[in-house]
Amino acid sequence: MQTIHPDHFPVPVVPLSHGVRAGDLLFVSGQVATDADGNVFVGDFEAEVNSAIDNVEAVLEAGGASLADVVKVGAYLSNAALFPRFNEVYARRIGNVPPARTTVVVDFGHPDVRVEVEAIAHLGK
Repeated sequence: MQTIHPDHFPVPVVPLSHGVRAGDLLFVSGQVATDADGNVFVGDFEAEVNSAIDNVEAVLEAGGASLADVVKVGAYLSNAALFPRFNEVYARRIGNVPPARTTVVVDFGHPDVRVEVEAIAHLGK
């Protein structure tokens, strides 16, 4: 098992790894929208979704993968009304062969977090 931490990411303040590679699988922990300093980004919802996916992509790249290798996504939204807007951005980013996905509405316990995205990538040939 190998932990993955992109060089430009701040050290997590909670006990987790940004990603973990286990065999041919790379598990990316939930990523939220962040600014350059690692603080929660608040703004346009489309920008928040893109930032969360950018962060997933950074962990994937640090682990030797890309969005094309993702086989499963977990998406978490703070409000069901955000689902259509999330889908629009997600569809543009994820490509023509979308992975399996679960999307749920949750209470993040943080007033500024509206979206979180996690992923599992397959690195085998």
